[in-house]
Amino acid sequence: MQLFFLYLMSLLYVFAGIMHFIKPRMYIRVIPPFFPKPKTLNLLAGTFEVIFGIGLLFQETRSIAAIGIILLLIAVFPANIYMYQKGVKGLPKWLLLFRLPLQFVLIAWAMLYI
Repeated sequence: MQLFFLYLMSLLYVFAGIMHFIKPRMYIRVIPPFFPKPKTLNLLAGTFEVIFGIGLLFQETRSIAAIGIILLLIAVFPANIYMYQKGVKGLPKWLLLFRLPLQFVLIAWAMLYI
């Protein structure tokens, strides 16, 4: 079962990372305006999500990938706050609020692989 959740986590981050390249506008619009170069930040976040997601699959890189995921989740937290404050067309406000504590669950999940 533990292996299943490891593969699930890997898949989720690789998928999310790829989506940064397929649907960049969706991610760029939730980057707070006080962050410079939102297009570059989006590409970096997507790249790191893919790298860390793949890194989870290998024992040699798993801890580093998990730490990277934790740091990435902390780094993107302002975007989640901004997304809640601004609202996102088509998403209910309660779902955006739920997303905030979900970050801590994702951090705890990643901590299992350090």
